[in-house]
Amino acid sequence: MLKIGRYNHLRVNRLVDFGAYLDAGDDHEILMPAKYMDPDIQPGDEVDVFVYTDSEDRLVATTEHPFAEVGEFAYLQVADVNKVGAFMDWGLQAKQLLVPFSEQKLKMNPGCIYLVYVYLDDTTKRIVGSSKIEKYLGNVLPHYKRGDEVKALVFQHNALGYRCIVDNLHYGLIYQNELFQPLELETTIKAYVKQVREDGKIDLTVGDCSRIRTRDTADEILDQLQQAGGELPFSDKSDPDEIRDRFHCSKKDFKKALGKLYKEHRIELLADSIKAL
Repeated sequence: MLKIGRYNHLRVNRLVDFGAYLDAGDDHEILMPAKYMDPDIQPGDEVDVFVYTDSEDRLVATTEHPFAEVGEFAYLQVADVNKVGAFMDWGLQAKQLLVPFSEQKLKMNPGCIYLVYVYLDDTTKRIVGSSKIEKYLGNVLPHYKRGDEVKALVFQHNALGYRCIVDNLHYGLIYQNELFQPLELETTIKAYVKQVREDGKIDLTVGDCSRIRTRDTADEILDQLQQAGGELPFSDKSDPDEIRDRFHCSKKDFKKALGKLYKEHRIELLADSIKAL
């Protein structure tokens, strides 16, 4: 199924003087203008293209890469403002992104940069933008577990830390007191899930997620020790499969967790067992 405002993998149906027509399914074709074509392209070849609508609402395919697809957030600069809204530099030569006045949180001015959400208007089937980002965040429940890697767009700094947009869907927060250096606003970084709060917002960390796994494994070891009366028949020499079956972790993470608990004086390491202190 063709995805407007996204990348599509399409087959070349036929070549014409001004470009190539691509198979869009259901006996429809989309023009890829000649300026985007590889000189060696032939009918039957398959290409990865971004599909958008031009000023006359015709579908067009391009090999250019916009700064954001439909369903994504990006910081975009206003190229022009007219009676219908602001037109943003979107990264496409032949197409700017309209942010209608009704979708502007604050009045947009030429040359200024704003955080914008790109979406497909259900009625017109046109790709448009909105700076009212709160409308498009937190509308689905997050399904992450502790330690999961996510993409975080850093968009605001406050007393607690840095507010982020997580995977273009959720609100996230990286706490100030867990950072060794400031984060740069308007950038997308790799982060890890610490916890999903009851309100659906996500606490994040930028630290190595192996530390999260180590903490979780250490907590699991302590729980198992308590249930077993204070001693378990495991050591850093135990079989990896037995460790995985019992603690649901790798032997490497298990050994790191043992080291952490030993340094904290919470366990004693015996020849063939672990003993709680």
